[in-house]
Amino acid sequence: MENSEQRRPRINLTRTLPKQNAYTLALDNEYREYAFNEERAPLNKGKWRSEVFKCDDSKPVDVEVGTGAGMHFAHYANKHPNRNVVGLELKYKPLIQSIRRAQALGARNSAICRYHAFNIDLLFEKNEINNIFIHFPDPWVTPRKPKNRVVNRNILDALYDMQREGSFLEFKTDSREYFLWALDEIKESKYKVEFQTLNLYQEGGKYFEQNFQTTFEKIFTRQGIEINYIKLLK
Repeated sequence: MENSEQRRPRINLTRTLPKQNAYTLALDNEYREYAFNEERAPLNKGKWRSEVFKCDDSKPVDVEVGTGAGMHFAHYANKHPNRNVVGLELKYKPLIQSIRRAQALGARNSAICRYHAFNIDLLFEKNEINNIFIHFPDPWVTPRKPKNRVVNRNILDALYDMQREGSFLEFKTDSREYFLWALDEIKESKYKVEFQTLNLYQEGGKYFEQNFQTTFEKIFTRQGIEINYIKLLK
């Protein structure tokens, strides 16, 4: 990514934590084959199909940036057994919750990484992945720090190059400010807009019908907050 070396965020290393807990231990033990810490995750670059999922190169590998507790992540993995999905999450508890939920029914088409979204170009080669989901990322509105927003033109350009032709990127947020800001960033990217709305639940049509309501969404919609949505195509 442009200027990526100058702005790469650093995160603490799991192996250097002064005190381990059940979630950090599960990351490198019980779920080691499908859960990767910040040091092991980039070793899979270019090898997610062959080494992690043991599948043919034609089988899709989708990505969810910021799985949270993994409700959508698990739903998607189990609804699409013929696709693989890799999740990114920084916090240990939701990271392990995500992979546990996704693999609770025995499916092994999911993997999770403890990794920062701004470093995602270190995880995947060009043309390695398919669809991308970015649901309710931190809006960074208080304090106002838009440079920390993951849906920005530099990351969008990197994601576009990592995706295969015919793939999509789906972005949802409750933050109108973030969404309108992101629309300007998207205009500068290579993506084509398939559909966008400031109110998915009122104007979404088939996109609303296909929508999986995340935990955050349930909270927001109960409060009467409109859900901003856009689907981009490569």
